[in-house]
Amino acid sequence: MDFRIIKSPTQGTLDILERRKSSGSRQKLERVDAVGLVQGKLIEMIVAADIAEKAVGVTVEDIRGSCPQNMILLAIFGDTSSVESAIEKIKESMEKVRKNDNSKID
Repeated sequence: MDFRIIKSPTQGTLDILERRKSSGSRQKLERVDAVGLVQGKLIEMIVAADIAEKAVGVTVEDIRGSCPQNMILLAIFGDTSSVESAIEKIKESMEKVRKNDNSKID
């Protein structure tokens, strides 16, 4: 999995993500201090979304790529500390799975 955090994203960056998010304009983003980007396999993205939403108060959106039926990128929107915390929780959980070779995540 690949991880990136954009702190204080520009309006242009937010506009790109807004256009590409699967929920479209139905859910407008409000007060976004940071965006966490997570890229990986579909199974990892579903688990990562669940972990992020359980860990802290962030908004998670799948971002459409060039092939609409494949979700390979998540955007995690929120304040900087919440986004950083969500990314850390995802990394910790994925590392736990790798070490234990266990498919169960809390």
